[in-house]
Amino acid sequence: MIVRHKGNQYGMTAELPHSSDPGSLLAWQLAMGADEAIGDEPQDRFTAPAPARATAATGQSSPYQSPPPETRGPRPIAAKPVQSIAGGNADAATSAAAGANSLEELKAAMEAFDGGLLKRSAKNLVFSDGVAGAPVMIVGEAPGADEDRVGKPFVGVSGQLLDRMLAAAGMSREENVYISNILPWRPLGNRAPDDAVIAMCLPFVRRHIELASPKLLLMFGGVSAKALLATTEGITRLRGRWKTLPVGGRDIPALPIFHPAYLLRQPHLKGLAWRDLLAAKHRLAELEA
Repeated sequence: MIVRHKGNQYGMTAELPHSSDPGSLLAWQLAMGADEAIGDEPQDRFTAPAPARATAATGQSSPYQSPPPETRGPRPIAAKPVQSIAGGNADAATSAAAGANSLEELKAAMEAFDGGLLKRSAKNLVFSDGVAGAPVMIVGEAPGADEDRVGKPFVGVSGQLLDRMLAAAGMSREENVYISNILPWRPLGNRAPDDAVIAMCLPFVRRHIELASPKLLLMFGGVSAKALLATTEGITRLRGRWKTLPVGGRDIPALPIFHPAYLLRQPHLKGLAWRDLLAAKHRLAELEA
């Protein structure tokens, strides 16, 4: 039997015993650090392996033979069809959204929609979270890395702040709040969405609001407020001012609020966001009275 020597634990050598007793020889092998049996017959590993045809002639296979010539070289890969970077346009999104008569159908329509690079660069569709049909609906901006991984909106650090803000106002996504975003897919590199991407997603958002049928809408962040209100004013000027959003034949009270991610960078503005949440709570009480 052929054995491999690793040397003993002290790096020393031992003389070969004069006795041919198997036990003595085995003890010598162990002392020399031979702890692995690798074959019954010696092999010359310095010569080139036999060609594949010679091995086939002998009827024996060898783990050291060269691969067949046909497997050598680069492996051909079929080219994928060219896909659009922009994806479907606003008209296609409007048609797809109009065909959905429930939130489940709308989600399926968005999953089947050609979202272009925006969709292909994301891991998951971030559709919604919370209670469908709740009196309060929140529309944020776009998913982040945590939201893209989980497939739900507002689950990262900013989502944790949002939950604390809602809890302080007596609201929660588990009881009376429904949450979504303007963009259902995370933009590559968390970059700000351009007008074309927003125009593509907006028909789905408006249909989402129509099917969810909330009593009032909270627009968190400038992207959400400007897209839904079709304005160029920034969130600093928009926040705290009630608007009316016509959706599906209804006029829904809508209030722009600072995004939680913005409040994490500008904590001194949390007081204004708290004031807006209290205004929303008071308005909801009036609507439910």
